Amino acid sequence: MIHNDVLRSVRYMLDISDNKVVELIKLSGLEVSKEDVLTYLKKDEEEGFVNCPDLVMAHFLDGLVFFKRGKDESRPAQPIETPVTNNVILKKLRVAFELKEDDMHAVLKAAEFPVSKPELSALFRKVGHNNYRPCGDQLLRNFLKGLTLRVRG
Repeated sequence: MIHNDVLRSVRYMLDISDNKVVELIKLSGLEVSKEDVLTYLKKDEEEGFVNCPDLVMAHFLDGLVFFKRGKDESRPAQPIETPVTNNVILKKLRVAFELKEDDMHAVLKAAEFPVSKPELSALFRKVGHNNYRPCGDQLLRNFLKGLTLRVRG
């Protein structure tokens, strides 16, 4: 899934402004302008559309975690993870919204996209692990849909 779609989905889910998106990215230490964010939020067929880079998406997701859960000043900052894959996006959203395994299943079930426990746990394994499974666009899209239903009601 392209990062722009994830950015638009999370923005809609939380009902946040463009300025708030800029603030979330700043929370994790990256300066971006509102104009840059507006180009990332455009649909791909719109004039002025720009692909959201991995670095911006990584900072946005980390900023979202800080926004939702708070920043632990006693611990050193985690390094920014790039490239940002669907699996990384899923992990960061899980952390930001404090979702347990049962919550994850409920979110996917709400989107009418049930996934078995082994399938779900395989998405959170390290790359190279025997049971690792890459997260597909369809699963991530349905997860975002289900999470939006959960958050917005």
